[in-house]
Amino acid sequence: MPAIRKILVAVDLSSQSATVADYAVCFAKNLGAEIMAVYIAPSSSQYVGFHVPASSIENFTGEVIKGAEQSMKDFIAEKFQGVSTQGKVVSGYAAEEIIEQAKEYGADMIVMGTHGRVGLDRILFGSVAEKVVKTSTVPVLTVRPDVTENAER
Repeated sequence: MPAIRKILVAVDLSSQSATVADYAVCFAKNLGAEIMAVYIAPSSSQYVGFHVPASSIENFTGEVIKGAEQSMKDFIAEKFQGVSTQGKVVSGYAAEEIIEQAKEYGADMIVMGTHGRVGLDRILFGSVAEKVVKTSTVPVLTVRPDVTENAER
């Protein structure tokens, strides 16, 4: 079995991210691996066409990133205890950035959640997890949302 020393964990800082973190920590502790937790904020280019001034979009994106950086620090302190963990907040398209960050970090594995979309939602929005699984050159562990949490949506 190949050595897994670096695990990239993609989180969206929602309640599901705690479950994703639990799986990543379990793997990291058992394999002696370190973790890079990544949050992908939408890039300003994703708001083009909303008829909002570009400066407003840039300010909004900057505020999202600033808030996410603090949330990431708090999340790591709470959920990744006992494991060497770094956090990173970047902006862009989620699937593409997860793959890029995994390459830059030299990840041997990716751990991420799914939103469990089905039917029309899946057709309209696609699946970030599916895109990552299809394009990743390293193994990807996907964690489905808790059934009770999913039923509330």
